[in-house]
Amino acid sequence: MSGFILAIDQGTTSSRAILFDGDMKVVGSGQKEFTQHYPASGWVEHDPEEIWSSVVATAKAALKRAGRDASDVAAIGITNQRETVVIWDRATGRPIHNAIVWQDRRTAPLCQKLKKQGLEKKFTRKTGLLLDPYFSGTKIAWMLDKVKGARKRAENGELLAGTVDSFLIWRLTGGKVHATDATNASRTLVYNIEKNAWDDELLAILGIPGRMLPQVKDCADDYGITEKSLFGAEIKILGVAGDQHAATIGQACFEPGMMKSTYGTGCFALLNTGSDLVRSKNRLLTTIAYRLNGKTTYALEGSIFIAGAAVQWLRDGIKVIGKAEHSGVLAASADPTQEVYLVPAFVGLGAPHWDAQARGAIFGLTRNSGPAEFARAALESVAFQTRDLLDAMRRDWKGASAKTVLRVDGGMVASDWTMQRLADILDAPVDRPTILETTALGAAWLAGSKAGVWPETREFARSWALERRFRPDMDASVRSAKLAGWRHAVRRTLSTL
Repeated sequence: MSGFILAIDQGTTSSRAILFDGDMKVVGSGQKEFTQHYPASGWVEHDPEEIWSSVVATAKAALKRAGRDASDVAAIGITNQRETVVIWDRATGRPIHNAIVWQDRRTAPLCQKLKKQGLEKKFTRKTGLLLDPYFSGTKIAWMLDKVKGARKRAENGELLAGTVDSFLIWRLTGGKVHATDATNASRTLVYNIEKNAWDDELLAILGIPGRMLPQVKDCADDYGITEKSLFGAEIKILGVAGDQHAATIGQACFEPGMMKSTYGTGCFALLNTGSDLVRSKNRLLTTIAYRLNGKTTYALEGSIFIAGAAVQWLRDGIKVIGKAEHSGVLAASADPTQEVYLVPAFVGLGAPHWDAQARGAIFGLTRNSGPAEFARAALESVAFQTRDLLDAMRRDWKGASAKTVLRVDGGMVASDWTMQRLADILDAPVDRPTILETTALGAAWLAGSKAGVWPETREFARSWALERRFRPDMDASVRSAKLAGWRHAVRRTLSTL
C-alpha cells in the first residue's frame, strides 16, 4: 500500500490540504480562503457550502501539485476548527443555516441565563467546560429556536448536527457516515468526558435531540470511505481530531506534563495530564487531549481568543504595518522606557477570565507612543496571556512543574523576537520545531498510523525535531514589573468592575 497520507486542515479563515509521503514529508499542498460573515455585532458565520467546496478544491490541488492521484493515497486525516457547528438536512445534506463560528458571541444571553439558574457547575463537572458562547451546544440550541421549523424537524429525525469534521465526513462519504471523534465531541458542552458519551441531562437542558448528534469514535478510527466521484478513487478516512488536539499530537506531546501552544488567530495551550482528569479551580478547561485504542488522555487547556488577530488588527485595523511579518522588527525598535499595554479583548477575554463582555483597551500611552510601541504591546499581549495560562495550570496540577518546556507552532512562531519575548515573560524555554505544520501532521499521523503505513506513537515521537530553543534572558525585576503592569491593565478592562 502507498504511504501517502492526505491531511485536510479546515481552519477558521481558510481550508488547506497537505499531502505527506511515507517519510512524513510534505510533497503537495493547496489552500483556499473563504468568506467571513458578520451579520451582527459579535456574530461570526461561515457558509458551509463554501467550506465544502474549498475542501474539495484544496485536496485536488494538493494531489495535482504532488503529481499523484487518489489511488496513491492510503488514508485521509481530518482536523478542523472545533466549536464551529453546522445543522444539515439528513436527506439532502444541505445546511439549514450558515455555520456559527467558535468566535461567535450571540448565545451570551442564554449562557448568562443558565448561569443564573445555577447550572454552570453541572456543565463543568460533566464536560470540563464553562458556560460560554464559545462552545457548540448553545449554538445548536440557537439554530433550533431561530430557524423556522427546525426544532420539529430535528425531533422528527430529519436534521443532523455536528462540528465541521462531522459535516465533512457526511459529505465525503455521500451521507453514509455521521461521526465525530472524542476531541471534537468534548467541545460541544453536551459530552460527558468522564463517561465518554453524550449526556442526556445536558441535552435536555439545551433542548437538543440526541438523535441529531454523530457517533463518537477514537481519533484514529474508521470514518468511512470517500465517494469515488470526488477524487477519482475511493479513499479511507482514518483519522480525525480538532485542530488544537491534532497540534498536540503533531508536537508529539504524548507524555503527561508536556505542553504545546498554537499561535494562530487565537492561542490555545494544552497541557497533557495523562489519565488524570484534572478539574480546574482556576477557570481553565478540562478536555480530551486524544483518545487512541479506546484509552482517553486528558488535558488542561487555556483558550486565548486574540493572538495573531492582534497582528491583523495592527495591519488592517490601524494600519501601522504593511505585512504581518513586519511586526517583530517594528516591536524591537520600540522605546524601552515606555510601558504600553494592549489588552486585546476584541471579542471578550478567554481563559482564565472568561469575560464575554470585556472589550479591548490600551494603557500607558504618551505623546511619544507610536507604531513601534503599538507593535510591541500587541506581541507582548500574547506572551502575557500565555503566562496567565501557565500560572493557572501550575496552580491546578502538580505535573505542570517549573521545568515545563513549551512546544510552539502556528504562524506567529516564525518571529524570533516574539518567541524570545515569550520565553522571557514565561521564564521558561520555548521550543520551535523544524516542522511547523504540526496540526496537519497530527491529523496525518492519526490516519497514517491507523492505515499501518506510518510509525506508532514512540517512533513518531522520536521523529520530532527541534529547530531552535529560546531561553529566557530577561532580568527578573524587569519581568516582574511588566507582569504587574499587565495584570493592572487586565483588571481595568474586565467588565465586572
